[in-house]
Amino acid sequence: MSYLDDILKSRRDTRHFTADEVPDEVIEKALQAGHWAPSVGLTDATRYFIIKSAEVKTAVKNLFLDYNKKAEELTDNPEQKEHYKSLKLEAIEEAPIGLIIAYDRAVLNQFTIGTVGSNEAVKFSSVCAAQNIWLSLTEQGYGMGWVSILNYYQFKKILDLPENIEPLGYFCIGKPATNYDNQPMLQQLHWKQKSEAPDCKEIKDIVKNYTFDLPLESPTEAKIENHFSTLLQEKIDAKTKPIGALGTLEKLAFQIATVFETLNPKIIHPNIVVFAADHGIANHGVSAYPQDVTRQMVGNFLQGGAAINVFCKQNNIQLSIVDAGVNYDFPTNANLIHAKIAKGTQSFLHIPAMSETELQLCFEKGKSIVENIAKTGSNCIGFGEMGIGNTSTASVLMSLLTSLPLEECVGKGTGVENKKLLQKQNLLQKAIENYSGQAELNQQLAYFGGFEILQMAGGMLTAFDHKMIVLVDGFICSVAFLIASKINPNIIQNAVFCHCSAEKAHQTLLNYLNAKPILNLDLRLGEGTGCAVAFPILKSAEAFLNDMASFESAGVSRK
Repeated sequence: MSYLDDILKSRRDTRHFTADEVPDEVIEKALQAGHWAPSVGLTDATRYFIIKSAEVKTAVKNLFLDYNKKAEELTDNPEQKEHYKSLKLEAIEEAPIGLIIAYDRAVLNQFTIGTVGSNEAVKFSSVCAAQNIWLSLTEQGYGMGWVSILNYYQFKKILDLPENIEPLGYFCIGKPATNYDNQPMLQQLHWKQKSEAPDCKEIKDIVKNYTFDLPLESPTEAKIENHFSTLLQEKIDAKTKPIGALGTLEKLAFQIATVFETLNPKIIHPNIVVFAADHGIANHGVSAYPQDVTRQMVGNFLQGGAAINVFCKQNNIQLSIVDAGVNYDFPTNANLIHAKIAKGTQSFLHIPAMSETELQLCFEKGKSIVENIAKTGSNCIGFGEMGIGNTSTASVLMSLLTSLPLEECVGKGTGVENKKLLQKQNLLQKAIENYSGQAELNQQLAYFGGFEILQMAGGMLTAFDHKMIVLVDGFICSVAFLIASKINPNIIQNAVFCHCSAEKAHQTLLNYLNAKPILNLDLRLGEGTGCAVAFPILKSAEAFLNDMASFESAGVSRK
Protein backbone atom coordinates (compact mmCIF):
# COMPACT_ATOMS: atom_id res chain seq x y z
CA MET A 1 0.00 0.00 0.00
CA SER A 2 1.38 3.42 -0.94
CA TYR A 3 2.00 6.29 1.47
CA LEU A 4 -0.82 8.22 -0.27
CA ASP A 5 -3.23 5.39 0.49
CA ASP A 6 -2.31 5.61 4.17
CA ILE A 7 -3.00 9.36 4.17
CA LEU A 8 -6.34 8.92 2.41
CA LYS A 9 -7.43 6.22 4.87
CA SER A 10 -6.39 8.21 7.93
CA ARG A 11 -7.96 11.50 6.80
CA ARG A 12 -10.73 12.09 9.36
CA ASP A 13 -13.29 14.76 10.17
CA THR A 14 -11.58 15.62 13.47
CA ARG A 15 -13.84 16.70 16.36
CA HIS A 16 -11.54 16.44 19.40
CA PHE A 17 -8.34 18.49 19.59
CA THR A 18 -5.43 18.91 21.98
CA ALA A 19 -4.38 22.37 23.16
CA ASP A 20 -1.17 22.21 21.06
CA GLU A 21 -0.51 25.26 18.91
CA VAL A 22 -0.48 24.92 15.13
CA PRO A 23 2.76 26.32 13.64
CA ASP A 24 2.37 28.93 10.90
CA GLU A 25 4.33 26.78 8.45
CA VAL A 26 1.76 23.96 8.84
CA ILE A 27 -1.09 26.29 7.86
CA GLU A 28 0.92 27.84 5.03
CA LYS A 29 1.72 24.42 3.59
CA ALA A 30 -1.92 23.32 3.85
CA LEU A 31 -3.25 26.49 2.18
CA GLN A 32 -0.72 26.09 -0.61
CA ALA A 33 -2.04 22.55 -1.13
CA GLY A 34 -5.53 24.03 -1.35
CA HIS A 35 -4.32 26.53 -3.92
CA TRP A 36 -2.96 23.69 -6.04
CA ALA A 37 -6.43 22.13 -6.27
CA PRO A 38 -8.25 22.08 -9.62
CA SER A 39 -10.17 25.29 -10.34
CA VAL A 40 -12.80 25.23 -13.07
CA GLY A 41 -11.82 27.49 -15.94
CA LEU A 42 -8.96 28.81 -13.76
CA THR A 43 -11.53 30.93 -11.92
CA ASP A 44 -9.32 30.87 -8.80
CA ALA A 45 -12.43 31.68 -6.78
CA THR A 46 -11.52 30.05 -3.45
CA ARG A 47 -10.97 32.43 -0.53
CA TYR A 48 -9.63 31.71 2.98
CA PHE A 49 -10.16 33.45 6.32
CA ILE A 50 -8.12 32.53 9.43
CA ILE A 51 -9.70 32.87 12.88
CA LYS A 52 -7.73 32.85 16.15
CA SER A 53 -9.81 35.33 18.16
CA ALA A 54 -11.63 33.79 21.16
CA GLU A 55 -14.45 36.35 20.73
CA VAL A 56 -15.05 35.35 17.13
CA LYS A 57 -14.92 31.63 17.98
CA THR A 58 -17.52 32.12 20.74
CA ALA A 59 -19.84 33.98 18.35
CA VAL A 60 -19.55 31.17 15.79
CA LYS A 61 -20.14 28.55 18.48
CA ASN A 62 -23.32 30.30 19.61
CA LEU A 63 -24.59 30.21 16.02
CA PHE A 64 -23.79 26.51 15.90
CA LEU A 65 -25.57 25.76 19.17
CA ASP A 66 -28.70 27.58 18.02
CA TYR A 67 -28.86 25.63 14.77
CA ASN A 68 -27.79 22.38 16.43
CA LYS A 69 -30.81 22.63 18.74
CA LYS A 70 -33.06 22.77 15.68
CA ALA A 71 -31.23 19.78 14.18
CA GLU A 72 -31.87 17.56 17.20
CA GLU A 73 -35.59 18.38 16.97
CA LEU A 74 -35.76 16.87 13.49
CA THR A 75 -36.14 13.37 14.95
CA ASP A 76 -39.16 12.28 16.98
CA ASN A 77 -37.34 9.18 18.20
CA PRO A 78 -36.40 9.90 21.86
CA GLU A 79 -33.54 7.39 21.85
CA GLN A 80 -32.06 8.79 18.65
CA LYS A 81 -32.50 12.35 19.96
CA GLU A 82 -30.58 11.55 23.15
CA HIS A 83 -27.90 9.78 21.14
CA TYR A 84 -27.52 12.85 18.93
CA LYS A 85 -27.29 15.18 21.92
CA SER A 86 -24.57 12.98 23.44
CA LEU A 87 -22.32 13.32 20.41
CA LYS A 88 -19.75 16.09 20.63
CA LEU A 89 -20.14 17.43 17.13
CA GLU A 90 -18.08 20.59 17.44
CA ALA A 91 -14.80 21.92 18.83
CA ILE A 92 -15.07 25.51 17.70
CA GLU A 93 -13.59 27.01 20.87
CA GLU A 94 -11.17 24.14 21.60
CA ALA A 95 -9.39 24.06 18.24
CA PRO A 96 -6.40 26.44 18.10
CA ILE A 97 -7.33 27.74 14.66
CA GLY A 98 -10.56 28.31 12.78
CA LEU A 99 -10.57 28.42 9.00
CA ILE A 100 -13.33 29.57 6.66
CA ILE A 101 -13.09 28.14 3.16
CA ALA A 102 -15.30 30.08 0.79
CA TYR A 103 -15.85 30.79 -2.87
CA ASP A 104 -16.28 34.14 -4.54
CA ARG A 105 -19.31 34.10 -6.84
CA ALA A 106 -18.28 37.48 -8.25
CA VAL A 107 -16.08 35.51 -10.67
CA LEU A 108 -19.33 34.54 -12.42
CA ASN A 109 -19.76 38.14 -13.52
CA GLN A 110 -17.35 37.32 -16.32
CA PHE A 111 -17.70 34.51 -18.80
CA THR A 112 -15.73 31.53 -17.51
CA ILE A 113 -15.15 28.27 -19.34
CA GLY A 114 -16.68 25.41 -17.35
CA THR A 115 -19.27 27.42 -15.43
CA VAL A 116 -21.81 27.71 -18.24
CA GLY A 117 -23.22 24.25 -17.67
CA SER A 118 -23.31 24.65 -13.90
CA ASN A 119 -22.63 27.68 -11.74
CA GLU A 120 -22.04 25.19 -8.93
CA ALA A 121 -18.74 24.27 -10.58
CA VAL A 122 -17.13 27.22 -8.77
CA LYS A 123 -18.30 25.80 -5.46
CA PHE A 124 -17.01 22.36 -6.44
CA SER A 125 -13.57 23.87 -7.04
CA SER A 126 -13.51 25.15 -3.47
CA VAL A 127 -14.52 21.71 -2.21
CA CYS A 128 -11.47 20.30 -4.03
CA ALA A 129 -9.34 22.90 -2.24
CA ALA A 130 -10.84 21.87 1.11
CA GLN A 131 -9.95 18.23 0.44
CA ASN A 132 -6.36 19.14 -0.45
CA ILE A 133 -6.04 21.12 2.79
CA TRP A 134 -7.44 18.19 4.76
CA LEU A 135 -4.96 15.76 3.21
CA SER A 136 -2.01 18.13 3.74
CA LEU A 137 -2.89 18.58 7.42
CA THR A 138 -3.27 14.81 7.84
CA GLU A 139 0.16 14.22 6.27
CA GLN A 140 1.65 16.76 8.72
CA GLY A 141 0.05 15.08 11.74
CA TYR A 142 -2.81 17.55 12.19
CA GLY A 143 -6.57 17.33 11.65
CA MET A 144 -9.53 19.38 10.47
CA GLY A 145 -13.21 19.26 11.38
CA TRP A 146 -16.05 20.65 9.23
CA VAL A 147 -18.82 22.55 11.05
CA SER A 148 -21.68 22.95 8.58
CA ILE A 149 -24.63 23.22 10.99
CA LEU A 150 -24.90 27.00 10.84
CA ASN A 151 -27.26 29.74 9.75
CA TYR A 152 -25.04 30.92 6.90
CA TYR A 153 -26.77 34.27 6.54
CA GLN A 154 -26.09 35.14 10.20
CA PHE A 155 -22.63 33.57 9.87
CA LYS A 156 -21.74 36.02 7.10
CA LYS A 157 -23.30 38.92 9.01
CA ILE A 158 -21.33 38.51 12.25
CA LEU A 159 -18.06 38.02 10.35
CA ASP A 160 -18.83 40.90 7.96
CA LEU A 161 -18.11 38.75 4.93
CA PRO A 162 -18.85 40.44 1.59
CA GLU A 163 -22.17 39.56 -0.06
CA ASN A 164 -20.40 37.77 -2.92
CA ILE A 165 -18.40 35.47 -0.59
CA GLU A 166 -20.15 32.14 0.10
CA PRO A 167 -18.61 29.97 2.86
CA LEU A 168 -18.54 26.19 2.61
CA GLY A 169 -18.54 26.16 6.39
CA TYR A 170 -16.34 26.70 9.41
CA PHE A 171 -13.32 24.39 9.76
CA CYS A 172 -11.55 23.62 13.05
CA ILE A 173 -7.79 22.90 12.83
CA GLY A 174 -5.46 21.40 15.41
CA LYS A 175 -3.76 18.26 16.73
CA PRO A 176 -6.24 15.33 16.90
CA ALA A 177 -6.86 14.16 20.47
CA THR A 178 -7.60 10.61 19.27
CA ASN A 179 -7.16 8.49 16.17
CA TYR A 180 -10.77 7.20 16.50
CA ASP A 181 -9.43 3.63 16.14
CA ASN A 182 -8.77 4.51 12.51
CA GLN A 183 -12.51 4.97 11.94
CA PRO A 184 -14.72 7.97 11.28
CA MET A 185 -15.79 9.33 14.68
CA LEU A 186 -19.52 8.83 14.04
CA GLN A 187 -18.84 5.21 13.11
CA GLN A 188 -16.76 4.68 16.26
CA LEU A 189 -19.64 6.04 18.34
CA HIS A 190 -22.07 3.73 16.52
CA TRP A 191 -24.07 6.52 14.89
CA LYS A 192 -23.77 4.92 11.46
CA GLN A 193 -21.50 2.43 9.71
CA LYS A 194 -19.58 3.42 6.61
CA SER A 195 -20.13 1.07 3.68
CA GLU A 196 -17.28 -1.32 2.94
CA ALA A 197 -16.86 -0.41 -0.72
CA PRO A 198 -17.81 2.42 -3.08
CA ASP A 199 -21.21 2.29 -4.78
CA CYS A 200 -20.47 2.16 -8.49
CA LYS A 201 -22.58 1.03 -11.43
CA GLU A 202 -21.92 1.06 -15.14
CA ILE A 203 -24.50 2.85 -17.30
CA LYS A 204 -24.92 1.18 -20.68
CA ASP A 205 -28.14 2.69 -22.04
CA ILE A 206 -29.75 6.09 -22.39
CA VAL A 207 -33.33 7.09 -21.72
CA LYS A 208 -35.01 8.91 -24.56
CA ASN A 209 -36.06 12.44 -23.62
CA TYR A 210 -39.74 12.76 -24.36
CA THR A 211 -40.87 16.36 -24.78
CA PHE A 212 -44.24 18.00 -24.65
CA ASP A 213 -45.73 20.78 -26.71
CA LEU A 214 -46.67 23.97 -24.94
CA PRO A 215 -50.33 24.90 -25.41
CA LEU A 216 -49.44 28.26 -26.93
CA GLU A 217 -52.59 28.70 -28.97
CA SER A 218 -55.40 30.59 -27.29
CA PRO A 219 -58.68 28.66 -27.06
CA THR A 220 -61.93 30.21 -28.21
CA GLU A 221 -63.66 32.60 -25.84
CA ALA A 222 -65.62 30.75 -23.18
CA LYS A 223 -69.33 31.54 -23.09
CA ILE A 224 -71.13 31.99 -19.79
CA GLU A 225 -74.73 30.93 -19.78
CA ASN A 226 -76.81 34.14 -19.77
CA HIS A 227 -79.67 32.49 -17.88
CA PHE A 228 -77.38 31.41 -15.02
CA SER A 229 -75.80 34.87 -14.81
CA THR A 230 -79.23 36.49 -14.59
CA LEU A 231 -80.35 34.16 -11.80
CA LEU A 232 -77.11 34.70 -9.91
CA GLN A 233 -77.30 38.48 -10.11
CA GLU A 234 -80.93 38.37 -9.01
CA LYS A 235 -79.94 36.31 -5.96
CA ILE A 236 -77.22 38.83 -5.04
CA ASP A 237 -79.52 41.83 -5.53
CA ALA A 238 -82.30 40.19 -3.49
CA LYS A 239 -80.21 40.11 -0.32
CA THR A 240 -81.29 42.48 2.45
CA LYS A 241 -79.08 45.40 1.40
CA PRO A 242 -79.09 48.19 -1.13
CA ILE A 243 -77.91 47.01 -4.55
CA GLY A 244 -74.13 47.08 -4.68
CA ALA A 245 -73.78 47.93 -0.99
CA LEU A 246 -71.33 45.09 -0.36
CA GLY A 247 -69.06 46.35 -3.12
CA THR A 248 -66.20 44.02 -3.96
CA LEU A 249 -67.79 41.20 -1.95
CA GLU A 250 -70.67 41.12 -4.44
CA LYS A 251 -68.27 40.88 -7.36
CA LEU A 252 -66.33 38.11 -5.63
CA ALA A 253 -69.52 36.19 -4.88
CA PHE A 254 -70.59 36.47 -8.51
CA GLN A 255 -67.16 35.30 -9.68
CA ILE A 256 -66.96 32.35 -7.27
CA ALA A 257 -70.46 31.14 -8.16
CA THR A 258 -69.72 31.51 -11.87
CA VAL A 259 -66.48 29.53 -11.66
CA PHE A 260 -68.14 26.78 -9.63
CA GLU A 261 -71.28 26.92 -11.82
CA THR A 262 -73.67 26.91 -8.87
CA LEU A 263 -75.89 29.43 -7.10
CA ASN A 264 -74.68 28.01 -3.77
CA PRO A 265 -70.88 27.96 -4.08
CA LYS A 266 -68.70 26.45 -1.38
CA ILE A 267 -64.92 26.74 -1.19
CA ILE A 268 -63.56 23.27 -0.44
CA HIS A 269 -60.09 22.25 0.79
CA PRO A 270 -58.29 25.53 -0.07
CA ASN A 271 -54.61 24.99 -0.80
CA ILE A 272 -51.74 27.46 -1.18
CA VAL A 273 -48.77 26.12 -3.09
CA VAL A 274 -45.37 27.79 -2.66
CA PHE A 275 -42.96 27.11 -5.53
CA ALA A 276 -39.26 27.60 -4.70
CA ALA A 277 -36.29 27.80 -7.06
CA ASP A 278 -32.94 29.50 -7.50
CA HIS A 279 -31.84 31.85 -10.26
CA GLY A 280 -28.47 32.17 -11.97
CA ILE A 281 -28.91 35.93 -12.22
CA ALA A 282 -28.65 36.07 -8.40
CA ASN A 283 -24.91 35.46 -8.78
CA HIS A 284 -24.59 39.02 -10.07
CA GLY A 285 -25.66 40.75 -6.86
CA VAL A 286 -29.22 41.70 -7.85
CA SER A 287 -30.57 40.75 -4.41
CA ALA A 288 -29.93 42.00 -0.90
CA TYR A 289 -29.69 38.36 0.24
CA PRO A 290 -27.34 35.51 -0.78
CA GLN A 291 -28.75 32.70 -2.90
CA ASP A 292 -28.56 30.20 -0.04
CA VAL A 293 -31.49 32.00 1.62
CA THR A 294 -33.80 30.20 -0.83
CA ARG A 295 -32.76 26.86 0.65
CA GLN A 296 -32.90 28.23 4.19
CA MET A 297 -36.42 29.58 3.71
CA VAL A 298 -37.67 26.28 2.30
CA GLY A 299 -36.36 24.72 5.50
CA ASN A 300 -38.27 27.38 7.43
CA PHE A 301 -41.46 26.53 5.51
CA LEU A 302 -41.01 22.85 6.33
CA GLN A 303 -40.47 23.66 10.02
CA GLY A 304 -43.62 25.81 10.11
CA GLY A 305 -41.86 29.05 11.01
CA ALA A 306 -42.57 31.33 8.04
CA ALA A 307 -45.30 33.93 7.62
CA ILE A 308 -47.17 31.74 5.13
CA ASN A 309 -47.26 28.90 7.69
CA VAL A 310 -48.76 31.19 10.30
CA PHE A 311 -51.44 32.64 8.00
CA CYS A 312 -52.41 29.27 6.52
CA LYS A 313 -52.80 27.82 10.00
CA GLN A 314 -54.86 30.84 11.04
CA ASN A 315 -57.27 30.42 8.12
CA ASN A 316 -57.31 26.60 7.91
CA ILE A 317 -55.63 26.50 4.51
CA GLN A 318 -53.59 23.51 3.35
CA LEU A 319 -49.98 24.51 2.55
CA SER A 320 -47.89 22.70 -0.06
CA ILE A 321 -44.19 23.42 -0.67
CA VAL A 322 -42.62 22.66 -4.07
CA ASP A 323 -38.91 22.31 -4.84
CA ALA A 324 -39.07 23.56 -8.41
CA GLY A 325 -35.32 24.07 -8.70
CA VAL A 326 -33.56 24.97 -5.45
CA ASN A 327 -29.77 24.78 -5.46
CA TYR A 328 -29.81 22.11 -2.77
CA ASP A 329 -30.56 18.42 -2.37
CA PHE A 330 -33.41 18.07 0.11
CA PRO A 331 -33.89 14.68 1.79
CA THR A 332 -36.23 12.46 -0.19
CA ASN A 333 -38.46 12.14 2.87
CA ALA A 334 -38.83 15.92 3.31
CA ASN A 335 -42.46 17.03 3.41
CA LEU A 336 -42.36 18.80 0.08
CA ILE A 337 -43.29 18.16 -3.53
CA HIS A 338 -40.16 17.19 -5.44
CA ALA A 339 -40.40 18.87 -8.86
CA LYS A 340 -36.80 20.00 -9.33
CA ILE A 341 -35.90 20.82 -12.91
CA ALA A 342 -32.27 21.64 -12.07
CA LYS A 343 -30.34 23.29 -9.24
CA GLY A 344 -31.29 26.77 -10.33
CA THR A 345 -31.38 28.37 -13.74
CA GLN A 346 -28.34 29.63 -15.61
CA SER A 347 -27.58 33.34 -15.61
CA PHE A 348 -29.49 34.92 -18.50
CA LEU A 349 -26.91 37.70 -18.62
CA HIS A 350 -24.92 35.58 -21.08
CA ILE A 351 -26.88 32.43 -21.96
CA PRO A 352 -30.45 31.05 -21.78
CA ALA A 353 -31.73 30.44 -18.27
CA MET A 354 -32.97 27.03 -19.38
CA SER A 355 -33.44 24.82 -22.41
CA GLU A 356 -36.77 24.59 -24.20
CA THR A 357 -37.05 21.02 -22.90
CA GLU A 358 -36.72 22.32 -19.34
CA LEU A 359 -39.34 24.95 -20.15
CA GLN A 360 -41.75 22.24 -21.28
CA LEU A 361 -41.01 20.21 -18.14
CA CYS A 362 -41.89 23.24 -16.01
CA PHE A 363 -45.37 23.37 -17.52
CA GLU A 364 -45.78 19.61 -17.19
CA LYS A 365 -44.73 19.58 -13.53
CA GLY A 366 -46.93 22.57 -12.71
CA LYS A 367 -49.83 20.81 -14.38
CA SER A 368 -49.21 17.56 -12.51
CA ILE A 369 -48.98 19.31 -9.11
CA VAL A 370 -52.32 21.09 -9.54
CA GLU A 371 -54.01 17.99 -10.96
CA ASN A 372 -53.04 16.07 -7.83
CA ILE A 373 -54.40 18.84 -5.62
CA ALA A 374 -57.64 18.94 -7.62
CA LYS A 375 -58.02 15.20 -7.00
CA THR A 376 -58.27 15.93 -3.26
CA GLY A 377 -61.48 17.86 -3.97
CA SER A 378 -59.85 21.28 -3.66
CA ASN A 379 -61.54 23.98 -5.74
CA CYS A 380 -59.49 26.97 -4.58
CA ILE A 381 -55.75 27.22 -5.03
CA GLY A 382 -53.34 30.02 -4.18
CA PHE A 383 -49.90 30.47 -5.69
CA GLY A 384 -46.82 31.68 -3.81
CA GLU A 385 -43.10 31.66 -4.51
CA MET A 386 -39.64 31.82 -2.98
CA GLY A 387 -36.47 32.40 -4.94
CA ILE A 388 -33.61 34.83 -4.40
CA GLY A 389 -33.26 36.81 -7.64
CA ASN A 390 -36.75 36.09 -8.95
CA THR A 391 -37.86 39.73 -9.02
CA SER A 392 -35.14 40.28 -11.63
CA THR A 393 -36.46 37.38 -13.70
CA ALA A 394 -40.03 38.64 -13.31
CA SER A 395 -39.08 42.21 -14.22
CA VAL A 396 -37.46 41.18 -17.49
CA LEU A 397 -40.38 38.91 -18.42
CA MET A 398 -42.88 41.65 -17.61
CA SER A 399 -41.03 44.13 -19.82
CA LEU A 400 -40.81 41.70 -22.74
CA LEU A 401 -44.41 40.45 -22.52
CA THR A 402 -46.02 43.86 -22.00
CA SER A 403 -43.62 45.97 -24.12
CA LEU A 404 -43.30 48.35 -21.15
CA PRO A 405 -39.91 50.01 -20.53
CA LEU A 406 -37.71 47.99 -18.19
CA GLU A 407 -37.42 50.85 -15.70
CA GLU A 408 -41.18 50.59 -15.10
CA CYS A 409 -40.80 46.89 -14.35
CA VAL A 410 -37.83 46.88 -11.95
CA GLY A 411 -38.20 47.28 -8.20
CA LYS A 412 -36.20 46.77 -5.03
CA GLY A 413 -37.21 43.12 -4.58
CA THR A 414 -35.78 41.90 -1.26
CA GLY A 415 -34.58 45.39 -0.44
CA VAL A 416 -31.91 46.69 -2.83
CA GLU A 417 -31.87 50.49 -2.74
CA ASN A 418 -30.54 53.53 -4.59
CA LYS A 419 -27.18 52.80 -6.27
CA LYS A 420 -27.63 49.02 -6.13
CA LEU A 421 -31.13 49.33 -7.59
CA LEU A 422 -29.70 51.27 -10.53
CA GLN A 423 -27.00 48.62 -10.97
CA LYS A 424 -29.72 45.96 -11.00
CA GLN A 425 -31.65 47.85 -13.68
CA ASN A 426 -28.55 48.36 -15.82
CA LEU A 427 -27.59 44.69 -15.52
CA LEU A 428 -31.06 43.55 -16.60
CA GLN A 429 -31.08 46.02 -19.47
CA LYS A 430 -27.74 44.58 -20.62
CA ALA A 431 -29.21 41.07 -20.46
CA ILE A 432 -32.12 42.11 -22.68
CA GLU A 433 -29.73 43.76 -25.15
CA ASN A 434 -27.64 40.56 -25.24
CA TYR A 435 -30.73 38.52 -26.20
CA SER A 436 -30.69 37.66 -29.89
CA GLY A 437 -33.57 35.19 -29.93
CA GLN A 438 -36.99 35.41 -31.51
CA ALA A 439 -39.86 37.46 -30.09
CA GLU A 440 -41.82 34.23 -29.57
CA LEU A 441 -43.24 33.43 -26.16
CA ASN A 442 -41.61 30.04 -25.62
CA GLN A 443 -38.14 31.30 -26.63
CA GLN A 444 -38.42 34.33 -24.35
CA LEU A 445 -39.60 32.19 -21.46
CA ALA A 446 -36.74 29.72 -21.89
CA TYR A 447 -34.15 32.47 -22.10
CA PHE A 448 -35.30 34.59 -19.16
CA GLY A 449 -37.65 32.39 -17.13
CA GLY A 450 -37.46 30.90 -13.67
CA PHE A 451 -38.43 27.34 -12.83
CA GLU A 452 -40.88 28.37 -10.09
CA ILE A 453 -42.48 31.12 -12.21
CA LEU A 454 -43.13 28.79 -15.13
CA GLN A 455 -44.39 25.96 -12.94
CA MET A 456 -46.84 28.44 -11.43
CA ALA A 457 -47.98 29.48 -14.90
CA GLY A 458 -48.56 25.85 -15.85
CA GLY A 459 -50.37 25.25 -12.58
CA MET A 460 -52.64 28.26 -13.09
CA LEU A 461 -53.66 27.03 -16.54
CA THR A 462 -54.48 23.63 -15.09
CA ALA A 463 -56.46 25.18 -12.23
CA PHE A 464 -58.59 26.99 -14.82
CA ASP A 465 -59.21 23.69 -16.63
CA HIS A 466 -60.40 22.18 -13.33
CA LYS A 467 -62.75 25.10 -12.61
CA MET A 468 -60.77 26.20 -9.55
CA ILE A 469 -60.51 29.68 -8.09
CA VAL A 470 -56.96 30.93 -8.75
CA LEU A 471 -55.57 33.14 -5.98
CA VAL A 472 -52.76 35.34 -7.28
CA ASP A 473 -50.26 36.73 -4.77
CA GLY A 474 -47.86 39.60 -5.48
CA PHE A 475 -45.55 40.75 -8.25
CA ILE A 476 -43.81 37.45 -9.07
CA CYS A 477 -47.06 35.48 -9.10
CA SER A 478 -48.75 38.15 -11.21
CA VAL A 479 -45.99 37.74 -13.80
CA ALA A 480 -46.67 33.99 -13.75
CA PHE A 481 -50.33 34.86 -14.34
CA LEU A 482 -49.31 37.20 -17.16
CA ILE A 483 -47.55 34.27 -18.83
CA ALA A 484 -50.58 32.02 -18.35
CA SER A 485 -52.90 34.70 -19.74
CA LYS A 486 -50.79 34.98 -22.89
CA ILE A 487 -51.46 31.27 -23.42
CA ASN A 488 -55.14 31.33 -22.41
CA PRO A 489 -56.71 34.78 -21.91
CA ASN A 490 -59.86 33.20 -20.43
CA ILE A 491 -57.97 32.40 -17.23
CA ILE A 492 -58.83 35.91 -16.00
CA GLN A 493 -62.34 34.61 -15.26
CA ASN A 494 -60.98 32.42 -12.42
CA ALA A 495 -58.33 34.79 -11.07
CA VAL A 496 -58.59 36.65 -7.77
CA PHE A 497 -55.79 39.20 -7.36
CA CYS A 498 -55.33 39.19 -3.62
CA HIS A 499 -53.34 42.37 -3.03
CA CYS A 500 -51.27 45.12 -4.57
CA SER A 501 -47.64 44.69 -3.62
CA ALA A 502 -45.27 47.41 -2.43
CA GLU A 503 -43.08 46.33 -5.36
CA LYS A 504 -43.58 49.35 -7.60
CA ALA A 505 -44.05 47.41 -10.84
CA HIS A 506 -46.96 45.41 -9.44
CA GLN A 507 -49.52 48.20 -9.74
CA THR A 508 -48.35 48.80 -13.30
CA LEU A 509 -48.83 45.13 -14.10
CA LEU A 510 -52.26 45.02 -12.44
CA ASN A 511 -53.29 48.00 -14.58
CA TYR A 512 -52.07 46.19 -17.68
CA LEU A 513 -54.11 43.13 -16.70
CA ASN A 514 -57.13 45.33 -15.87
CA ALA A 515 -57.17 43.63 -12.47
CA LYS A 516 -58.48 45.08 -9.22
CA PRO A 517 -56.75 43.67 -6.13
CA ILE A 518 -58.66 42.97 -2.92
CA LEU A 519 -56.11 44.43 -0.49
CA ASN A 520 -53.39 47.05 -0.40
CA LEU A 521 -51.28 46.42 2.69
CA ASP A 522 -47.81 47.29 1.33
CA LEU A 523 -46.86 43.61 1.39
CA ARG A 524 -43.78 42.49 -0.54
CA LEU A 525 -42.87 39.21 1.11
CA GLY A 526 -44.11 36.71 -1.43
CA GLU A 527 -44.65 33.13 -0.19
CA GLY A 528 -48.36 33.43 -1.06
CA THR A 529 -48.92 35.53 2.06
CA GLY A 530 -51.28 37.90 0.22
CA CYS A 531 -53.45 34.93 -0.77
CA ALA A 532 -53.71 33.69 2.80
CA VAL A 533 -54.47 37.13 4.24
CA ALA A 534 -57.15 37.82 1.59
CA PHE A 535 -58.78 34.39 1.92
CA PRO A 536 -61.20 35.36 4.74
CA ILE A 537 -62.65 38.00 2.42
CA LEU A 538 -63.50 35.28 -0.10
CA LYS A 539 -65.17 33.34 2.68
CA SER A 540 -67.19 36.45 3.54
CA ALA A 541 -68.35 36.66 -0.08
CA GLU A 542 -69.33 33.00 0.03
CA ALA A 543 -71.11 33.43 3.36
CA PHE A 544 -73.28 36.37 2.36
CA LEU A 545 -74.32 34.69 -0.89
CA ASN A 546 -75.27 31.44 0.83
CA ASP A 547 -76.50 32.54 4.27
CA MET A 548 -77.73 36.13 4.13
CA ALA A 549 -81.48 36.54 4.09
CA SER A 550 -83.31 37.83 1.06
CA PHE A 551 -85.88 40.63 1.23
CA GLU A 552 -88.59 38.04 0.70
CA SER A 553 -87.40 35.52 3.34
CA ALA A 554 -86.83 38.23 5.94
CA GLY A 555 -90.05 40.06 5.22
CA VAL A 556 -88.18 43.27 4.50
CA SER A 557 -89.60 45.70 1.98
CA ARG A 558 -87.54 46.79 -1.00
CA LYS A 559 -87.54 50.49 -1.71
